[in-house]
Amino acid sequence: MLTSLQNSLVKQIRKLHSTKERHKQQLFLLEGTHLLEEACAVNYPLETVCCTSGWQAAHSLLWSEACSKSDRTEIVSEEVLNAIATTVQPDGVVATAKRSVGQTQLPLTGLILALETVQDPGNLGTMIRTAAAAGASGLWISGDSVDLDSPKVLRASAGQWFRLATAVTENLKATVQQSQQAGMQVVATSPSATLTYWEVDWRKPSLILLGNEGAGLSADLAAIADKQVRIPLSPGVESLNVAIAAALMLYEARRQMICQ
Repeated sequence: MLTSLQNSLVKQIRKLHSTKERHKQQLFLLEGTHLLEEACAVNYPLETVCCTSGWQAAHSLLWSEACSKSDRTEIVSEEVLNAIATTVQPDGVVATAKRSVGQTQLPLTGLILALETVQDPGNLGTMIRTAAAAGASGLWISGDSVDLDSPKVLRASAGQWFRLATAVTENLKATVQQSQQAGMQVVATSPSATLTYWEVDWRKPSLILLGNEGAGLSADLAAIADKQVRIPLSPGVESLNVAIAAALMLYEARRQMICQ
């Protein structure tokens, strides 16, 4: 059992709390039973799994499965587990996995979310979860957004991070234009648009463009959209949370596809 906070593995995992170290080590954190279950369910390769003896006893089957999918497993003390976790009250297990595993390209069909400079990990995780639930094909995020594999993003996705194809693009405009060339319609939100979001024919392959929580979508990106739509708001309401806006359009698209 690992009990020392000075252990080299413990120090290495604690460093993964920072974005800089996650990029340097090319690893990210999975915290909690549910995320570990989801990773194992899709056979996502694990680097290290650490758990308390109490957690191991309560989750023997999951522990066995995690051991078969990871390079290293360790039983750790409660103190060590609390140190390597980012949550205030961890449930007894923390794992690490390689960042390099994943998509660099997404399908140029179906329903895609494309996000510009999204900064809140809770918003990103919620949009990943909603996009997966609505049957989206994937999600693009600009390189200047919150880290795609931030622990808060993974937790907010409720495990759907492992089930939705996602990718980071350093040139979102070029990615959007490539989607257009492949025949996808690009739809952006604008408070001044005359078209409401439910008037779009979402049965066509579509890319939904959404912008930063405070500044919204940049004029440069909004200008290349094939359609600009608005979400009607009651007087005095300035805007909606970006994750709510995404959910409305994703589920209108799903409704139309089901009812066609």
